[in-house]
Amino acid sequence: MDNILIGLASIIILGIGAQWLAWRLRLPSILLLLVFGFIAGPVTTLLNPDELFGDLLLPIVSLSVAIILFEGSLNLRLTELRRIGGTVRNLITLGVLTTWLIGAGAAYLLLDLDLPLSILLGAILVVTGPTVILPLLRHLRPSGQAGLILKWEGITIDPIGAVLAVLVFGAIIASTGGPQEAATSVITNLLRTILVGGVIGAAGAIVIIMLLRSYRIPDFLHSAVTLAVVIGIFTASNIIQTDSGLLAATVMGITLANQNTVSIRHIMEFKENLRVLLVSSLFILLAARIEMNSLTQIISIGSLGFLLVLMLVGRPLSVLVSTIRSKVTWSERIFLSLMAPRGIVAAAVASVFALRLAEASYPQAELLIPLTFMVIVVTVAIYGLAASPLAQRLKIAQPNPQGALIIGGHAWARDVALSLKKEGFKVLVADANWAHIKAARMAGLDTFYASMLSQYARDEIELGGIGRLVALTSDDEFNSLAVLQFANIFGRVDVYQLPTEGEDKGHKEATSHHLRGRLLFGSGITYSYLSERFSAGAVIKTTSLTEDFNFDSFKTHYGEAAVPLFLVDQNNNLTVFTTDNPPKPQPGQKLISLINPADEKQSQDQPKAVTEL
Repeated sequence: MDNILIGLASIIILGIGAQWLAWRLRLPSILLLLVFGFIAGPVTTLLNPDELFGDLLLPIVSLSVAIILFEGSLNLRLTELRRIGGTVRNLITLGVLTTWLIGAGAAYLLLDLDLPLSILLGAILVVTGPTVILPLLRHLRPSGQAGLILKWEGITIDPIGAVLAVLVFGAIIASTGGPQEAATSVITNLLRTILVGGVIGAAGAIVIIMLLRSYRIPDFLHSAVTLAVVIGIFTASNIIQTDSGLLAATVMGITLANQNTVSIRHIMEFKENLRVLLVSSLFILLAARIEMNSLTQIISIGSLGFLLVLMLVGRPLSVLVSTIRSKVTWSERIFLSLMAPRGIVAAAVASVFALRLAEASYPQAELLIPLTFMVIVVTVAIYGLAASPLAQRLKIAQPNPQGALIIGGHAWARDVALSLKKEGFKVLVADANWAHIKAARMAGLDTFYASMLSQYARDEIELGGIGRLVALTSDDEFNSLAVLQFANIFGRVDVYQLPTEGEDKGHKEATSHHLRGRLLFGSGITYSYLSERFSAGAVIKTTSLTEDFNFDSFKTHYGEAAVPLFLVDQNNNLTVFTTDNPPKPQPGQKLISLINPADEKQSQDQPKAVTEL
């Protein structure tokens, strides 16, 4: 009993610990998850998943992968395909075929595997990893089409790759009856998988929509019921047609994401948290199952050549054939060609089929798992570490973006935006008031004309180079809703809004913490306060702080009415002044603040390194 408890606790603690450490070190989380799992398993033998779970291990892995794919597919909006549909279609058809053939050929020639096992390994490795891709895209926020293409490819190609592997496995087992029987088995299973998975997945989505629309389940059960339906349709689909459950889960997610009948936003947030827990646990489990002697068998010149062929031939060629005559730029094509990490689906599928082949006493079946994990580790490490500098070099993304999305285009919000733009930061002003948008454009600001609470804004807004949201409208409730709308994109640490008018009147009128972002500038610095200050002649100025003219000198120079707004450090990183954790300005930094020119105290011995907006 104690051993089981220790094992379960170790999986959760190691998984979440690896996620946190990866975030702190700005490394791909899966890389550390694999390292932690490998240390816990074959290195220290602290964790033995097969002994801990027994026959439950592979069903748990399969079910978890289905939930992960369902969560990922909730992010796929069909409206995005207007720009990238042709490229995505080619990547999951021509690209898959190209990668499969090259991977299978390289495995057969370089790894000394027999032909059927080489074809199976090639099929498993056609997938890219949304569990790696999506966190990278969230960090990079690439501009143009590259991010959308990678997101769609990463999520949709996983069930396709899994189905392809299932068909190849079925053909291997059926090949004992001759080529004709194997071909018949493949075609029949393919058609049944598409039919069963598609119909049951759509039916699951319809059930959820009907339950939510008719209010037959209370709000606190929405996420739990949805999870139960996902598990139910995955299981039912697999019972009717073996291994069609992943397709069913993906179809259900895409259907829910693209209906406009009921809101599923709260369900998406729950599933995202669940995905982090499942991905963390799965990689610890699967990495812990690797055997040391299997690893020693695959380390060779041939395995190195196999990796190079996959990364330098297979992926670039699949992208090339998939983007012919498309509007994808060459910079984006290069980025796509050098971004194909494998993830949890490849690991899970390899683990399932390795066990099935071993049960059938198939030779070399034990090599399938270590070879797949070798590809996962190397591709995650190389692609994950190279993504940021590569995107920066190709000028399609900014690492650690420092720009700001300004919600509100009224007069003094434009002044705030211009002060940031003048310091070299990318600024995007968003407003549903055309007069405000027109004035912002006349001032030379980039704009986005839409309500920030609309689905259109979520789907269409371009956030390349943008790292934070600053809500400055006169409507406190709108500011709060805009913050909630984009909190999962920027993170709660980088969504800001003005204090509400009742914020300083006690807890009866203050907005709940979970319904708002971080409060801007200082206590009492509300919309009405700022409007009055600007109407009275206040202006925004940028001050360079020095040893002689430090922050204390600034406060003396401009008086107590000065309101610090932003701080720019020597590395051009932008920090927002907030009520909860205001920065401490240091010499060498620039301070953007609101001042009254009439309050300025001039002195012969006080340097004035100030630029007025």
